[in-house]
Amino acid sequence: MAKRVNFVDCSLRDGHQSLLATRMSTNQCLRVLPMLKESGYSILELWGGATLDSALRFTNDDPFERLAAFYKITGPDIQIRSLCRGQNLFGYTPYPDNVVFKFIQAAVRGGNKRIRIFDALNDARNLNMAVMATKTFNGHAEAALSYTTSPVHDQALFVRFAVTAIDDGADSLAIKDMAGLLQPHDCYALVEALRGKLGNIEISLHSHCTNGLAVTTYVAGMLAGVNNFDTCYGPMAGGTSQPPVELLSYFAREAGYEMNVNFKHLTKIDGELRVIRKELAKFDKDPDKFGTPWPAEPTPEVRKLVKKALDLIATKDKDKLDQAIAIIEDQILVPQGYPAVDRKQLDAQVPGGMLSNLHSQLKDQGKLDLMPQILEEIPRVRADAGYVPLVTPTSQIVGTQASLNVMTGNRYSMITNEFRNMMLGKYGRLPVPGNQEVILKCAPDGKVFSNRPAEYAADIDMGKVMADCGPLLKSNTDILLYLLFAAPAKAFLAKKYAPATAAA
Repeated sequence: MAKRVNFVDCSLRDGHQSLLATRMSTNQCLRVLPMLKESGYSILELWGGATLDSALRFTNDDPFERLAAFYKITGPDIQIRSLCRGQNLFGYTPYPDNVVFKFIQAAVRGGNKRIRIFDALNDARNLNMAVMATKTFNGHAEAALSYTTSPVHDQALFVRFAVTAIDDGADSLAIKDMAGLLQPHDCYALVEALRGKLGNIEISLHSHCTNGLAVTTYVAGMLAGVNNFDTCYGPMAGGTSQPPVELLSYFAREAGYEMNVNFKHLTKIDGELRVIRKELAKFDKDPDKFGTPWPAEPTPEVRKLVKKALDLIATKDKDKLDQAIAIIEDQILVPQGYPAVDRKQLDAQVPGGMLSNLHSQLKDQGKLDLMPQILEEIPRVRADAGYVPLVTPTSQIVGTQASLNVMTGNRYSMITNEFRNMMLGKYGRLPVPGNQEVILKCAPDGKVFSNRPAEYAADIDMGKVMADCGPLLKSNTDILLYLLFAAPAKAFLAKKYAPATAAA
């Protein structure tokens, strides 16, 4: 049987979340989706993550109507994948079990047939309800381990989490490297260890180009036996986003792998995404650094570089892997027009989406000059919080607290409710106990909660919520959006139903 690799496109979800502060509208996505449908993909990441919140706040789109529009195009033969934050769903705090169940029900029935479920703390208890609900409605539950590096995170910890998640009912596993930290030699070791414990379970790999490692790590993962790879098309790739699918296809062909993608619409997809990125230039951290179009076949010079890098990666030798990283970054990606990497991110560990949003927010506040100090403070706050992985919502919680520490000039003189709750265990178990001095600033008695976070959130009577909100909530999905994003949902729905509300 021929070796085969499956690419997943994330351009219409994580691509613009990582590069453009999640500002693509439904209509902009629909300009590209029909071409993606005809390109051979079996999985497309189109929903979830920050797109629900941003649709309400910034693009004036109903997230469930967006999902329905996507499903109308993809049909049942392509799995629409979303990124779900476990007990936090698509929001930022742990929700009651009945809200998680009802939201997943609405998502799967609306066409979101594959849900990638992760927990920012790698607390497997926070995956259970979302996994159960997904499977109840015949969806595919993909458990994701949030990869990070710290003095307390090692391969054994990740493997234990993965085994627990699969034993608890997940259908497949993803390695979610949200900050682009996974080194290729560690990828080899981790995938081999996971295969040793989980056998032929389907494994997906997700990373970002933030630190210049992702392409090399993907090729290592390909050789190690990973099944699915998250990619974006050229204009939505690179930088803080995923690797470009075009470059990965060069490596796959050179290594003798069959691929699912046919690239018959490559030029049109590239061109449309390029136009959209220019339309959203004011949200773009690197408006002039998103690469030149990749040809369907590599030039002779690039093919030589691909072969040289592939031979180095196949050795599994760390020094030679480092040489491959340099070839791919310095001789292929940068000449192709992508930004050179900032290695400082290996310390800050800020995910792509958070980095683009932090840049945008500081720019709006006229405080962009504080960015370097905040990036230096983030690792210190993270250490105080037990080395939590930085992924939504912990990345925002740590990033906001770090920003306050820098802006006030007095660390922890102001503490957000979210940081306090995280330190006290209301989001789940910290990887290791947090800094006791900081915990005492969060709660004078130093009491830390240890139960499953959902136990501190009482079930919500959705009928009562609907009754209390009068004509504002007209459907089950309206209620769900209101429960997750109260203020933006209220403003959005008031505008959506303005004539009916006024008549009432």
